[in-house]
Amino acid sequence: MSENETRESMEFDVVIVGGGPAGLAAACKLLQLDSSLSVVVLEKGSEIGAHILSGNCFDVKALAELFPDWKERGAPLATAVTGDVVHYLTGEARAIRVPNLFVPRPMHNKGNYIISLGRLCQWLAEQAEALGVNVFPGFAAAEVLYDDNGCVAGVATSDMGIGKDGKRKSSYQRGYELRGKYTIFAEGCRGNLGEQLMRKFDLRANADPQHYGLGIKEIWEIDPALHEEGTVVHTLGWPLDNHTDGGGFVYHAANNQVFLGLIVALNYRNPHLSPYHEFQRWKHHPKIRHYLEGAKRIAYGARAVNKGGLQSLPKLAFPGGMLVGCDAGFLNSVTIKGAHTAIKSGLLAAESVHKSLAAGSAGQEELADFEQNVNASWLHDELHHGRNFTPALHKLGTFLGAAFTFVDQNIFFGRLPFTWHNRLPDHESLVDAKNAAPINYPKPDGKISFDILSSVFLSSTFHEEDQPSHLLLKDPAIPIDYNLPKYGEPAQLYCPAGVYEVVEEGGKKRFQINAQNCVHCKTCDIKDPLQNIVWTVPEGGGGPNYPGM
Repeated sequence: MSENETRESMEFDVVIVGGGPAGLAAACKLLQLDSSLSVVVLEKGSEIGAHILSGNCFDVKALAELFPDWKERGAPLATAVTGDVVHYLTGEARAIRVPNLFVPRPMHNKGNYIISLGRLCQWLAEQAEALGVNVFPGFAAAEVLYDDNGCVAGVATSDMGIGKDGKRKSSYQRGYELRGKYTIFAEGCRGNLGEQLMRKFDLRANADPQHYGLGIKEIWEIDPALHEEGTVVHTLGWPLDNHTDGGGFVYHAANNQVFLGLIVALNYRNPHLSPYHEFQRWKHHPKIRHYLEGAKRIAYGARAVNKGGLQSLPKLAFPGGMLVGCDAGFLNSVTIKGAHTAIKSGLLAAESVHKSLAAGSAGQEELADFEQNVNASWLHDELHHGRNFTPALHKLGTFLGAAFTFVDQNIFFGRLPFTWHNRLPDHESLVDAKNAAPINYPKPDGKISFDILSSVFLSSTFHEEDQPSHLLLKDPAIPIDYNLPKYGEPAQLYCPAGVYEVVEEGGKKRFQINAQNCVHCKTCDIKDPLQNIVWTVPEGGGGPNYPGM
């Protein structure tokens, strides 16, 4: 394939990369402000919502700014939170219920809703299309386009129909160029184009490293006698040790379903730790297991989440574009919520773009007022109040960090006169395998706990097998020559989809990548010790097909 081969090009006023809450909110707002604008939303999933995974206990305030009549429009928010329960798990069969008085204020969920974020995004896409937005699922943005001055001018989608050998198949189709006066990047956590833009424009020059957690989630249908619709349960402590940040959740949704999961911070130290197997262990705790006895597991998925907060936000605008939602890192980790902050960032981006276009701009400018408007909004205030949560857990551990958070949030209301930092990137946190305690994970029982491959099956993940791997190694020798002797090659354990294996052939070890299993969680791109694994987009439509996650 010639790199100079002409691609078909489409012109828009605004190109939006990502069909999640931030991107769709931005699209809707743009058309609300000016119905004559041409706006396109590109989504790499096979359909809107296919790649969306979140808890999700939803704060409605940003949605209400976008659509004050969201109830009349039929937004899929039916299950209001009726109560909060927090357990500190002190062992595999022990727990202490935390009195509500001692739960940090931002973790109280009165007024919130238990939802499927995937279904909310599908509804937002319907609203966007009704306003006149072009919504293109199955289009994976693979390349940033620049004009002659180095300003962002749009994106190009991945080529289709390339075989593993790099040669064109009979189904070959060149990617499309989608050019815009402005491009809004809303790819979600650890967006691959967003990462490229941060490097090109040095957007992280004044920010702490971004920090991440891996969230693993399942949906179960449970016994109606055990179902408590509207109840939100959170746990901290076991099975994670005091120096490993994370926690679990059980959200009682409608129709006798529970959404449950475990988030493990990716700055964990022990290379023997497997977030997937920690989640399987967690489900066996009596506080969790009693909901699942005789129940049916109907969905599984995993996704990295931002945890860095305010200190880890990059510069948001650059010539021709901006970062919104989790592509920038707007998740509020103290509330464990990012959908409402993503929506708000999308609204503010849309307002900034509209102001520029309405003033007659030809585009490709750096819209500094976007960041100014973020800093003047409740979005910034919310992140500022919770800014010390993640650094406190890193510095003090789970127990003392939780105690500090109570004081910070319930007594000082997030206004303590200092800001803590965590400048150690997550990929640098592992200790040598020889200095770490081995972890003996029990064999799954097939009733409460399950093996990885049966879980991946439930995610409905599909990739065309005859295509180049979208998981690239900068140096193919590093997994066996460096990671294996030093860390036991942790990719075998941190990946929640069984993508990476060390196999032995003819007496020699080889690193195997099962790219067809990938659920697009991005953990490998984050946690590899030498940042040797690079996650790129596969053919459009590939990946998980989550059913209402």
